[in-house]
Amino acid sequence: MRAFFRGLRRNERPRGGPSTCYRSSTYVPLLPWQVRQRRFRATRLGRRGLDPGEVREFLDRVADDLAAAYRALGDSRQESARIKDALRRWQSEQAQQRANAGRYR
Repeated sequence: MRAFFRGLRRNERPRGGPSTCYRSSTYVPLLPWQVRQRRFRATRLGRRGLDPGEVREFLDRVADDLAAAYRALGDSRQESARIKDALRRWQSEQAQQRANAGRYR
């Protein structure tokens, strides 16, 4: 398992921006492509193991869920930025109206 996580760290893409999670700075979230590319060793003859088809199907499902979560996160960040910009414009308009009202008194 440790080798799996070390391999992920080696293949990771640099991620910019401040973290908004309460995690250590070394934590790197799994990305959908990492889940899709993950391969498991086949079990030795005579030993029990998992059906490779079922494992692949499950990993594809997890990757799809991760992709949907990242899309939703991106959408919410865009919406948040849009709302913040609208609030800044409104605050600027209000400050300008107050300044203009003070001049005419």
